[in-house]
Amino acid sequence: MAFKIKENIVWVGKVDWELRKFHGEEYSTHRGSSYNSYLVKDEKVVLIDTVWGKFSSEFVVNLKKEIPLEKIDFVIANHAESDHSGALPELMRHIPDVPIYCTSNGVNSLKGHYHQDWNFQVVKTGDKLSLGSKELIFVEAQMLHWPDSMMCYLTNDNILFSNDAFGQHIASELMYNDLVDQAELFQEAIKYYANILTPFSALVDRKIKEVVALNVPVNMICPSHGVIWRKDPLQIVNQYLQWANAYAENQITVAYDSMWDGTRQMAEAIAKGIMEADQTVAVKLFNIARSDKNDVITEIFKSKAILIGSPTVNKGVLSAVAAILEEIKGLRFQNKKAAAFGCYGWSGEAVKVISDKLKEGGFQLLNDGIREKWNPNIESVDNCIRFGRDVALNLK
Repeated sequence: MAFKIKENIVWVGKVDWELRKFHGEEYSTHRGSSYNSYLVKDEKVVLIDTVWGKFSSEFVVNLKKEIPLEKIDFVIANHAESDHSGALPELMRHIPDVPIYCTSNGVNSLKGHYHQDWNFQVVKTGDKLSLGSKELIFVEAQMLHWPDSMMCYLTNDNILFSNDAFGQHIASELMYNDLVDQAELFQEAIKYYANILTPFSALVDRKIKEVVALNVPVNMICPSHGVIWRKDPLQIVNQYLQWANAYAENQITVAYDSMWDGTRQMAEAIAKGIMEADQTVAVKLFNIARSDKNDVITEIFKSKAILIGSPTVNKGVLSAVAAILEEIKGLRFQNKKAAAFGCYGWSGEAVKVISDKLKEGGFQLLNDGIREKWNPNIESVDNCIRFGRDVALNLK
């Protein structure tokens, strides 16, 4: 499938309706995804990115239907990750001498992936490539989200090919932001940011401001995954600026795992206390072991505070809780508060283990947490309700 974005620009990517996991098994893609590749035709012809390697043959066959491969003058590799560059080996087998434009880190990454010494042309921010009546201007975007990442801007058409920035994992035949379900679009956009770009928020903020300072018009943003932003394309740029600056809504997320329902009962009692003290705050509860971890992380990203609970198991915590604590530590959330809770039978270390991990992850601890022995009785439930009330009052 190919379709015209403009008279001289054709989308030649792949919509992957079946995809349910990305980055190995790390990221859930409930709505599939797309691998966006763009063919720009001017006096010179340039191909911007390819598709995931498993679709290499299909990609090259379809590309041949759009243009004889020998008429491609340049290839742009905005990012070497294999969902973007995976079809390069099959493509370059047909056009081995065509130059590939990428960053210096891109050369290292592409060689590391494919062990080929193609005709690499290194570019940096501000470099230009003439296509005839228009130019591509390159903008390095190091660590957004790999060291080799870059974007490119097409003059005259005023299109930013933004690579992973501003993308979403959505499979759709309606390839523009104004045509798809807006709730789904922004759910996937914030999930993408929360789970992938959060650790680089300071760089996101700086890079966006750097691009804005170029003072160039942007009529369209073409990311590497999901839909193209053509209606008010800067709305997603402005949204990224909000997400990059210690983003939080009026929400508290309570996330836990439980062996015999004791910690679940605590979680529900704590939530009750929060709602009694503040009826304006959104409270969301998740059993971590039974919930999609990327969805939970998205809710943590949206929250001003989180409460994490686990019973004590072998002087530690349940594995699902340990895993998400490790994950959120790496994401380096900013300006969020937290506390721990859990029940125990005899030793009771879980609350301290959780508190220490939250502190390592940059969360400001609201208190020392709460633990209750054995299955919560009426007194324990009342303690948890009071704990929830205190949390809510401390956050007002």
